[in-house]
Amino acid sequence: MTLGGIVLFAVMEFLLSLTPGPAVLLVISQGMRGGFRPASHGAAGILSGNAIYFAASAAGLGALLIASKSVFAVLEWVGAGYLALLGLKMVLFPSEPGAATVVVDRGAYRQGLLTQLANPKAIAFFTALLPQFIDPKQPMPPQFIVLGVVSIVVELPVLLFYGYAADRGRERLSRHAAMVQRLAGVCLVIAAAKLAAAHF
Repeated sequence: MTLGGIVLFAVMEFLLSLTPGPAVLLVISQGMRGGFRPASHGAAGILSGNAIYFAASAAGLGALLIASKSVFAVLEWVGAGYLALLGLKMVLFPSEPGAATVVVDRGAYRQGLLTQLANPKAIAFFTALLPQFIDPKQPMPPQFIVLGVVSIVVELPVLLFYGYAADRGRERLSRHAAMVQRLAGVCLVIAAAKLAAAHF
């Protein structure tokens, strides 16, 4: 693994983390509902999910899951179901900003972790991507650790920024908070639909 490869991985990870996906939408929703603290807990949960995927990829479990189409399909359906459930809850039962801060705070980490783990395509992504930056002539575990740390260091500020921006904007957007949550929920349902559509 070269320094140039690490920098390239960091740049690619940064650009990908800016893309509004289920993780970003969840952090924004948590920031709108409860403020920066729950959003930061949600970000920690998301990155914990990434760490698990890194470990699984390093252990070869990612390749095993991809090879076992039936197991991977079950994981995809479970993931799609969770994302859809989370999205529908946001659409049907949006909470007022700050009204459920304690509840959001307590479950924020778990929501972040489950949201990230609910997308098994992430492990396929890591399994397909990481080997491009791994030198097979060098010990594998240290290289996976380096890439995992780089990923967390790069993505954490991005997620925290989204959470901070949502927190700062929730007072200005308090009149539209329910609409924003419903929109985020619709996006999660769409993400779940896309995940499920891969089987049709």
